[in-house]
Amino acid sequence: MNLFNVYPLFNINPVKAQGSFLWDDKGEQYLDFYGGHAVISIGHNHPHYQTKLKEQLEKISFYSNSVQNELQTELAEKLGKLSGYEDYNLFLCNSGAEANENALKLASFHNGKNKVLYFSGSFHGRTSAAVSVTDNPKIVAPVNFSERFIKSEWNDIEQLEKTFELHGNEISSVIIEGIQGVGGIMIPTPEFLSKIKDLCEKYNTVLILDEVQSGYGRSGYFFAHQEFGIEPDIITTAKGMGNGFPVGGVLIHPKFEASNGLLGTTFGGNHLACVASIAVLDVMKEENLIENAQQMGEYIENEIKDLPHIKSIRRKGLMIGIELDSDCSEVRKSLLFDHHIFTGNSNDKSVLRILPALNIKKEQTDLFINALREILKNR
Repeated sequence: MNLFNVYPLFNINPVKAQGSFLWDDKGEQYLDFYGGHAVISIGHNHPHYQTKLKEQLEKISFYSNSVQNELQTELAEKLGKLSGYEDYNLFLCNSGAEANENALKLASFHNGKNKVLYFSGSFHGRTSAAVSVTDNPKIVAPVNFSERFIKSEWNDIEQLEKTFELHGNEISSVIIEGIQGVGGIMIPTPEFLSKIKDLCEKYNTVLILDEVQSGYGRSGYFFAHQEFGIEPDIITTAKGMGNGFPVGGVLIHPKFEASNGLLGTTFGGNHLACVASIAVLDVMKEENLIENAQQMGEYIENEIKDLPHIKSIRRKGLMIGIELDSDCSEVRKSLLFDHHIFTGNSNDKSVLRILPALNIKKEQTDLFINALREILKNR
């Protein structure tokens, strides 16, 4: 049997990782400035993370949600305290797409409405409803398409208002990323988010903040939307939540009423997933990683903002989009093959996406800064 060939792969085979570095099967070292799509939040193989997972493996690694699991309670309490959402409830699942699926379903159960408003440039996942609110026709199969999913333009308040005038009584939820990642690090304006919140309240519509990539301290706030003082009805999270262990979560306002069987999952909230997630929160708190994300992100921007060929820098914390004056693919390849630095791209081909671990150090950022400086000055 062969693998189903859906991924364009670099000819690099990482076999070891520590902190912000990877090593391939030839012993070559690479700086990880992308974290596997913002998944590596506290660095590869953090000692506390490793210890907690090893300890749990010697106890129990899995049982279903038909029994009590005190680790789920501990995770919910610590997540509530660190995020500032102590009064919300937590549903645990396995991925960002699954979190968004459950958020959309819960919203529809809550108000009985069946349409969803999403925005241009969005990416919410590849599963049924999540891909239907993702702005990429190439990955939306005919079976996923429905007129129930309505697209509005990003940061366009006028179109937003018109859409609610036409469909407001049918719109169950609005789903929006705290910061668009795949879309090219697109940041919503405070006015846009405020208007969405106002319209949701007016029309009994559920506001879902997708913080799958922009959450968990990535933006310099625990969740990106918290900079703007917006309180959503539902928040979804995943990527940095488990530092590489598959886990996702839905933070749910207390106005939503739970009932047996309303939502469900086989693997979500398993013992190993909970321990991984608790370890991430412990490290974030003890090492002040949200503050570090603010400081290191600002440092990187200040060091590169005057380099040639950079049109703009879109950044919150360590979620950074570097817009070049041409396609970024050659710059990205040079960073990887000439300087051994992993970076990312986006749907905007000119945007180089930077998502290092939240505990990145200055000397490690300097490796990237110096490499980018050399590449851009020689273009």
